[in-house]
Amino acid sequence: MSGQDTTKTKIGVLKEKDPIQKEKIKIVDTTEVTYSIGELKTASLTSVKEKDTIIYHATDHPEIAKLDAMWREELYNSHLFDTIYKSVRELEYDPVEYAALPTDTLKARLERLNARTPFNVEYNPSLESVIKSYLKHRRKHLERLMSLSHFYFPLFEKELDNQNIPLEIKYLAIVESALKPRAKSRVGATGLWQFMFGTGKMFGLEVSSYVDERMDPIMATKAACKYLASLYRIFGDWDLALASYNSGPGNVNKAIRRSGGYTNYWNIRNNLPRETAGYLPAFLATMYIFEYAEEHGFRPKKPNLAYFETDTVKVKQMITLDQVSEYIDVKMEELQFLNPSYKLDIIPHIKDEDYVLRLPLDKVGTFVANEKEIYTLAKAELDKREKPLPKFFEANDKIRYRVRSGDYLGKIARRYGVRVSQIKRWNGLRSNNLRVGQRLTIYPRKPVTNVATKKKTTTKTTPKKAVALKNYSVYEVKSGDTLWSISKKFNGVSIDDIKKWNGISGNAIKPGMKLKISKS
Repeated sequence: MSGQDTTKTKIGVLKEKDPIQKEKIKIVDTTEVTYSIGELKTASLTSVKEKDTIIYHATDHPEIAKLDAMWREELYNSHLFDTIYKSVRELEYDPVEYAALPTDTLKARLERLNARTPFNVEYNPSLESVIKSYLKHRRKHLERLMSLSHFYFPLFEKELDNQNIPLEIKYLAIVESALKPRAKSRVGATGLWQFMFGTGKMFGLEVSSYVDERMDPIMATKAACKYLASLYRIFGDWDLALASYNSGPGNVNKAIRRSGGYTNYWNIRNNLPRETAGYLPAFLATMYIFEYAEEHGFRPKKPNLAYFETDTVKVKQMITLDQVSEYIDVKMEELQFLNPSYKLDIIPHIKDEDYVLRLPLDKVGTFVANEKEIYTLAKAELDKREKPLPKFFEANDKIRYRVRSGDYLGKIARRYGVRVSQIKRWNGLRSNNLRVGQRLTIYPRKPVTNVATKKKTTTKTTPKKAVALKNYSVYEVKSGDTLWSISKKFNGVSIDDIKKWNGISGNAIKPGMKLKISKS
């Protein structure tokens, strides 16, 4: 029998020979609905109603599931681990007693490490202090990070290798976020690679009411690789590229000037912002400990799940992670771990966007084999919800704020995660005085989403007028392009130039859009 076969059967709670014990007896509504799918007729999604609760049980095609199991067995020896995070940024440089690591032994190991990496890993007392402090006081945290690193490092190494970036850069994500995809700093930097909102936009990471791509491990890693590669092209030195990743190229250039023109990180370190001054020592200390983990007796636990034991399914309609958890029996915490970029634990379905659900490999077949029924159940459940789901809105990188009674600059600055001095600079303010009704331009560190207007009639804003060009070429926007990446393709062209020539007010561009680029 082909197609969909729906049958109703009775379920017995106890087997005939089971000893009858009162505590084992359940009162069950004995309706089971079975859906057979495809030619194999062995995949099924069944539901059992116990009192007022419906319990779902999904099974995959056994033959295909066996192939998945064989594939998983091939990948299992890749030494991937799992579990917790802890920040590694707090640094002190006082001498630390740690008899298990004599200075001479450390010097010899750093020399070997220096010979095989493009970083300057030469011994100095400050680095020794950080390494010994980590080994003495943060051993438990480091071992947990080592477990978690084995989930993410293969992903990082693949992208780093694709873009010809040193594989040791993978340790930067530990210093940045302690490998927590949803990490958010006090100033709004977000994700494994801690992108600020504007920088993330510049490298193609979108933020909306549902999705923050800075939290997506793959997309954020690709963006971080592009950013780091651009910084290396500027400085020609990976130590300085890392310093500028933390504090910006401008601060590194100031430090170089103040040091008298030195371009070695250790010579300009005292002229860098305090956090950046400790940034490279934290990175190098982490690299050393991970590279010599066995010598220091670290024994990370095996992971419950490896990156290569997961796969993605493109969603065909809106679905929530709790629905997926219920229908195919995956723990909610596991789904959140695998799908960190969905801010509300909801996967939207938007035209021209490819949003995917990442699942453990042994659940992918189960989901695909039963997806028609899963989507039907999901839609029916969402339609019944008393409170509608929020609408999808793109987040803005610039807002116009109207001053209200009781507002002052400090209050507005805290609301949007910016400094008072920045608001004054953006708006040409010479004092802290504000007037009710005054309009302020703000570039929030905390992304703000567009909200639906309450009025039915709105005044249309006049599009920004493009500057007329006599001598220009036309560039067609490709997938993955940003205004920043396009500006780098043309000598002497800035992002502001492109926006001015084409009447663009924000940073949003789409594949296929044609942009005028001045030849003069």
